[in-house]
Amino acid sequence: MANFNLSHKIDDVDVLSDAVRTWYRYNHAAPTEQSMQLLCSAAVDLYNKGHRTSEELVTLLIVKFDSLHSLKVNSPSSASHH
Repeated sequence: MANFNLSHKIDDVDVLSDAVRTWYRYNHAAPTEQSMQLLCSAAVDLYNKGHRTSEELVTLLIVKFDSLHSLKVNSPSSASHH
């Protein structure tokens, strides 16, 4: 039987989710589907670049996204062609 080391994967998820939850608490913000998707994606990218602790991740998320407004995506302009 294959050993997928699920406890290690669960620990990884705990680190990521703790960083995202801490970002929301720090910014006194309520999660939205769009902001959650963006923050989780950014957290995974940072994690894959070697930032493995919740403290590192939340610090980098706070620097990158300094408020809930910084997570807003302007879809019409993002899709427009210049």
